[in-house]
Amino acid sequence: MNITAITEQDRKISAVIAREGSRLRNFIRKRVPIEADVEDLVQEVFYELVAANRLLTPIDYVTGWLFQVARNRITDLFRKKKPENFTDTSAMDEDGELLRIEDLLPSSDAGPDALFVRNVLLDELEEALGDLPDEQREVFVAHEVEGRSFKELSAESGVNVNTLLSRKRYAVLALRERLQSIHDEITEN
Repeated sequence: MNITAITEQDRKISAVIAREGSRLRNFIRKRVPIEADVEDLVQEVFYELVAANRLLTPIDYVTGWLFQVARNRITDLFRKKKPENFTDTSAMDEDGELLRIEDLLPSSDAGPDALFVRNVLLDELEEALGDLPDEQREVFVAHEVEGRSFKELSAESGVNVNTLLSRKRYAVLALRERLQSIHDEITEN
C-alpha cells in the first residue's frame, strides 16, 4: 500500500468515528452503567474498526458492524463481571458496622438527580414490598431492614429457620425481578 492509500483509509476511519462516535457512545451508555467501562468499550469498538480496515476485512454496512461489535463487547464485559446479589453482599462502613438499605441509596444531599433517584428507588421498593405475600415481606423486612437473625425470628414466631430462609429467598427473587426494570430505566438515561 502506498502512503496516499493509507492516508485515505485514515481519513475514512476518522470520518466514521466523527459521524458515529456519539451514537455509539449513547448506545453503549444505555446498556453499561459505569462510565469508565463505556469509554473502554467505545475505544475497543473503534480499535476493531481500525484493525479490520488494516486487514482489508470487507465491511458492507459500517454502522451496523460497529453496533454489532459493541453488542458483542458489552456481552463479553458482563460475562467477565460476576453480578453481586443483594443479600450476598455484606456492606460495612469504616467501623465494621453493617450498613442498612438506607445507607446504600444515593444521599439526599447529593443534588437533585441523586435525590430523584433515591425517591424513585424508595417508592418502588416500598410498593414492591407491599406486593409481596405477608410471610415473605415480614421475613425480608425483619432480616434485611431490622437486622434480626433467622434464629431470633424462628424463636419468636415458632416457624422453622429453613422455612424462614425459603420465604426470604422468594422475597429476594421477587424484589430483584421487580426492581430490575427500575434499575434499567435509571441507568439507561
